[in-house]
Amino acid sequence: MNSAVLPEEVWTARRDRHREVVADLVGPHLQRKAADVKHPVHDFLFTYYSVRPNQLRRWHPGFGTALAGPSAQDYLIYTGYEVTGDLVTLSPDVLAHRRDTVEFIAALLSATAGRRPHLGCFGLHEWAMVYHGGEEAIRHAQVPLRLGHTGTDEVVESMQLRCTHYDAFRFFTPDAVPLNEAPLSRDDQVAREQPGCLHAGMDLYKWASKLGALIESEIVLDCFRLATDARELDMRASPYDLSDYGYEPVRIETPQGRADYVREQAVLAERAADLRAHILERCRRLLGADSSVAVHTADQPVG
Repeated sequence: MNSAVLPEEVWTARRDRHREVVADLVGPHLQRKAADVKHPVHDFLFTYYSVRPNQLRRWHPGFGTALAGPSAQDYLIYTGYEVTGDLVTLSPDVLAHRRDTVEFIAALLSATAGRRPHLGCFGLHEWAMVYHGGEEAIRHAQVPLRLGHTGTDEVVESMQLRCTHYDAFRFFTPDAVPLNEAPLSRDDQVAREQPGCLHAGMDLYKWASKLGALIESEIVLDCFRLATDARELDMRASPYDLSDYGYEPVRIETPQGRADYVREQAVLAERAADLRAHILERCRRLLGADSSVAVHTADQPVG
């Protein structure tokens, strides 16, 4: 695998820009956390996805990109970086140790990308998570249900559950599980994921994060932005009343609401398709990488 050499003024500019953008994005979350204030929409991005703000803030150039200049020595405090000549690079050992992860991510994203997107779920997974569940099923205790328990149950019973994402399905209430169009399991995740799924798009942030320093941080940050926008649609279409948080509901219990949801879902699916292709290309490049690294100079981001 060829290695680009980034001059110090190039990579430090990218690093600093990345840090500034992340600071703006995670600042409100950190302020709420310090004040012990919960947020039913955005906390998910830092709890379900276990990437800490400081990890997101850390910029990496990606495997096969060498950093030049005295400041590159700062990266030697991070696991996996080493000195090669007068450059700092990510060790091939990191790729060797993460190969199974890269292979799984590549297989999942390739299978997902190869399927036709389905846009008819209408975000009903959040409704299925409280169906016949009573107060103990409410995942956001500080937020009321827009239609109450009875109205929420009636919506679930009036529409077909078509969830294809196991990590949403596994939170269905017991009464909702048999209502899904098909049963889902972890073992058939690769066989079921489809590119129209809102959560499959959100999870690109998880997969990019699991690649860690092997992938350039600009891609991880783009995935975080997508996950943020998808989470907002997810919760606007949910049974919860989020008006106190400034969110207008997508009323999927109505024909207009379902049309609105599909329109926004399709836009997010297109963004996810582009990012999925980028991550998949990086995975394939990583899997084809040789441990010997030929060096050439470059001053632009990889890709």
